[in-house]
Amino acid sequence: MTEHETQHTDVVVIGLGPGGETAASRLLEAGLGVVGIERELVGGECPYWGCVPSKMIVRAAGTVSEARRVDQLAGSATVRPDVAPVARRIRAEATDGWDDTIAVERFEKLGGQFVRGSARIEAPGRVRVGDQVFAAGRGVVLATGSRPATPPIPGLDTVASWTNREAIAAEVVPPSLVVLGGGAIGLELAQAFARFGSSVTVVEAAEHVLPAEEPEVGDLLAEVLRADGVDLRLGRRAVRVTDGADGPVVDLDDGSRADGTRLLVAVGRRPALDGLGLEHYDIDPRGRAVPVDEQLRAADGLWAIGDVTGVGAFTHLAVYQAEVAAADILARPGTGADYAALARVTFTDPEVGSVGLSEAAARARGVDVATGVAPVAASSRGFIHGPGNAGLVKLVADRATGVLVGATAAGPVGGEVLSMLTLAVHAGVPVEDLRRMHYAYPTFHRGVLDALAGLAAGR
Repeated sequence: MTEHETQHTDVVVIGLGPGGETAASRLLEAGLGVVGIERELVGGECPYWGCVPSKMIVRAAGTVSEARRVDQLAGSATVRPDVAPVARRIRAEATDGWDDTIAVERFEKLGGQFVRGSARIEAPGRVRVGDQVFAAGRGVVLATGSRPATPPIPGLDTVASWTNREAIAAEVVPPSLVVLGGGAIGLELAQAFARFGSSVTVVEAAEHVLPAEEPEVGDLLAEVLRADGVDLRLGRRAVRVTDGADGPVVDLDDGSRADGTRLLVAVGRRPALDGLGLEHYDIDPRGRAVPVDEQLRAADGLWAIGDVTGVGAFTHLAVYQAEVAAADILARPGTGADYAALARVTFTDPEVGSVGLSEAAARARGVDVATGVAPVAASSRGFIHGPGNAGLVKLVADRATGVLVGATAAGPVGGEVLSMLTLAVHAGVPVEDLRRMHYAYPTFHRGVLDALAGLAAGR
């Protein structure tokens, strides 16, 4: 094909992460022609650097921590942490050495045309990749995901630093590690590396770790992290980064310093929008996100899904949005995207699962709220569990409607306890109905019943 030839198809999907793959699959199953474009690895961040390998590291570090509790529960044990087994497992079982051959083959077996490269929109419905040009009869799906954000700290661009990708690929734990950012990614990796023997310092500008979550959770998690040996510098900002004798040195705004042999920058992520040609749809490529409607339409003939929409950087959200967008492209009736019960989990120990609005967010919207909080350690299952039972359940209810608008479950299986709370928020189950439910004894789920009692007292 010469440079000037144009291939015609129904839909071009730019970015084949979980959202892009799902949208492409649904369209192919419906008989449409689909061209899928990916400049990195098919499957995206999640299977190669994000959800899957990071949780493998978290799981491995968790066994180290649990083994150290044997002396309190079941005798004695000697623990010698070694990251090498999980590093091998990540390469062999999760990423195939960061090779996406199988994922590409899976896409092509569905009937998709795969193109490796960087896509650029030349005009509405017209996409170029190198010397190939594709005209999409029905439209374009934008699913390019996000990249680690780089804060404007003087000197940061002159020193060697890690993003989550380098941390995930590490085969040796650094003797010391400074983590910029106390959000989900930073804390999961900070705790894991600390448990494997690294001396870890976390710098977070907010007064709490996990600042997007309930402050009670931040306080709880900070206590656990400090017990793991993590040095938390909260309410402090990095003002300069330099190279020291043994590695990066971070100057903080209170005059103190944090130094380590490695520096992990985990201050958030930004949508990958640059260089795509979004101006042809009158969309600002420098924006914080691509505005979309309930059907994920960003413009006539353009749909955006996943991280680029700015709703949240979650795999399950990208897949959910992909289903909505695909249905709209196929003109199938359905409801639009609804985020009232959007769930999220941070896989620290304790796990922190949240759904809907926090207390502060609900109050900011003018909701007259009632809250109930119950510590996991005070429950029967928490007592049985013993060491490692840190956690809490917090419920946020709308007094006017009598239903939950948000909830948090932190604990040994906080992400699993969250499932019933997600259903309650999604379905608008009355709080009185939740009180009348049966909660199997003794389970961590009974913490919800305890929090409901607190909710009643708070009314």
